[in-house]
Amino acid sequence: MKALRILGLAFGVLLALVAVLLGALYALFDGEKLKVELTRVVMEQKQRKLDIAGPLELSVWPDVGIKLGRLTLSEPGGKEGFLALDAARVAVAVMPLLSKQVQVQRIEVDGLKATLVKRKDGTLNIADLAGGGDKEGAAKAAPKVGAGDTAAPVRIDIAGIRIANAQLTWRDEKAGTTTTLSNLDLGSGRVQADSGRQTLAVEALSLAAKGKTGADSFELKLDVPRLDIAPDKSSGETVNLAANLAGSGRNLAARLVLSGVEGNAKALKIGKLALDLDAKVGESAVKARIDSPVAADMAAQTLALEKLAGSLDLANPQMPMKQLKLPLSGSLRADLAKQSAALDLGTRFDESKIALKLKVAKFAPLALGFDLDIDTLNVDKYLPPKKAEEKVAASPAPAGKDAAADKLDFSALKGHDVNGALRIGALQVSKLKLAKLDAKIRLAGGRLDVAPLSMNLYEGSASGSLSLNAAGNQLALKQNLNGISINPLLKDLADKDLLEGRGNVALDVASRGDSVAAMKKALAGTASLSLKDGAIKGINLAQSMRDIKARLGTLQGKAEGTTQKARAGEKTDFSELTASLKIANGVARNDDLALKSPFLRLAGAGDIDIGAGRMDYLAKATLVNTSTGQGGKEADKVKGLTVPVRIAGPFDALTYKPELGDLAADMAKAKLEEKTGAITGKTESKAKDKLKGLFGK
Repeated sequence: MKALRILGLAFGVLLALVAVLLGALYALFDGEKLKVELTRVVMEQKQRKLDIAGPLELSVWPDVGIKLGRLTLSEPGGKEGFLALDAARVAVAVMPLLSKQVQVQRIEVDGLKATLVKRKDGTLNIADLAGGGDKEGAAKAAPKVGAGDTAAPVRIDIAGIRIANAQLTWRDEKAGTTTTLSNLDLGSGRVQADSGRQTLAVEALSLAAKGKTGADSFELKLDVPRLDIAPDKSSGETVNLAANLAGSGRNLAARLVLSGVEGNAKALKIGKLALDLDAKVGESAVKARIDSPVAADMAAQTLALEKLAGSLDLANPQMPMKQLKLPLSGSLRADLAKQSAALDLGTRFDESKIALKLKVAKFAPLALGFDLDIDTLNVDKYLPPKKAEEKVAASPAPAGKDAAADKLDFSALKGHDVNGALRIGALQVSKLKLAKLDAKIRLAGGRLDVAPLSMNLYEGSASGSLSLNAAGNQLALKQNLNGISINPLLKDLADKDLLEGRGNVALDVASRGDSVAAMKKALAGTASLSLKDGAIKGINLAQSMRDIKARLGTLQGKAEGTTQKARAGEKTDFSELTASLKIANGVARNDDLALKSPFLRLAGAGDIDIGAGRMDYLAKATLVNTSTGQGGKEADKVKGLTVPVRIAGPFDALTYKPELGDLAADMAKAKLEEKTGAITGKTESKAKDKLKGLFGK
């Protein structure tokens, strides 16, 4: 009993002492004076205006804490607001105060609003608060450390944190973007950190926030039940992070799970990282899952995911197969100190085997290198089929409508540095069939260069270059096609059955514009064509020339012949065809057409209006030889004469019109010359006979 009495007496004395100390603290606390002093110090040292609207209140039970009401802090100079909060409370444990130790018991903040700004010169509006705004002042304020002194370690021990209804805004004035976090709630159990011992322990950490960036809204949730990091050993329970993004016609849901966390302060291992993505854009849906063990070296700042595995699912009701599933495998390594990363990824679907290697030399601005190898790929197989109205070739739409439908914008090329190589064994895209495609790609300064660019196509080969430039939306193409079979190329590329033959095509063209129509109308450059053993489709000139005699008999002085449309199944064969084009403002001019066959010679000149999709061309056909199969005696009637044929109209409805008026005059002249020659010949013959009699010879 005596011992209990002594213990009770001692405990009572201790309580009385604590009560006296707390009473003295409460009596000596002057909230108004503290407010004035804080306001003065902030203005003098940071040139920011601090305004504490409500009183500073001190509470002493069950813990010692300071509570304040509405508070605002301005930007430097005091003109604009930087931070505001509705209420805050910081509480410290009572007993450690007796040992001159401050142990934060709880931090509570309600209604925090802050705006972080990255100015156009790259500086932040919080640089002065972080000690970077006034280097001279920071140097004066920094404690001097002697040769044998070491900086005092920072120790944090907080029993709990609660931040409710906060809003953070990030504004990048240089990029012109704004991101806002609202309804931000942060809570935790005990948080302990010791910089000297390099330890960190967090319990029951949770974060929830909603936000908006541009026209997109997002939501974040983080849950960390327990995490312990120490030099000798680290561990943690499963970490969950969920994110949702919603915008105009698109949605994205992502979930990241980290389990089996272990290691130490220098090296951290995660037994499994699992990432799930579920996105929808319009009618297209994408689902992806990736998992891998993770190894991180904290000192070297390196990260490795050596066994990436997962899948990618694509779905669209317009795709022929409706749904596509791709298996994924590979590895990822990143060096955060050097801002570099390397990704090896492989997949296979249908008949395609794809291998991709990515190397990032620098994160910001992005400097990317890649190597993509595909054995075979049929892009058409995975694209929605074209609508009926897209297949029908109609007259060109008005410029405004056409430009709106085929809008082009190369601005996405800006701000990137990309170097890479692309190889495809066999490729089909928009019906065009290519093989052994090999391209080197360089993107820098808003300009994309694909050079050299080589491939095999349509029994021949092609080599050249392609360039796109965001400055002025410019395009340049140089290509030499050798040994090409021209008919299947034109059918697949432009759905035109105009020409047959095999040979060479050279292109050197450039253009600019914000739409396909504008590009066509601004096209400039040169082109040339050299074909052998082919045919012009839609007209049989030999047959037309067999009909000339009959037509001339019925013209009766008319200057025009009959217009006929191109007809399937008819063609004019040739052994050789050459032509060159000079292109300006979307109009290609030709003056040197030369077609040769055993029976015909064809020359011509005219304009091909690429922008309007029309042509006006005058071809001149000459029959130089005859045979029974090419017209026989009837063709002899016009042998040696040139027949002009006007080819005109839109590309999909060309018409052929012989211009026979001049031909009739030429034939009459030829007959007159023939008769004159015959009379002259007879006269000369009679004169010779008389001379022979006169001289007796």
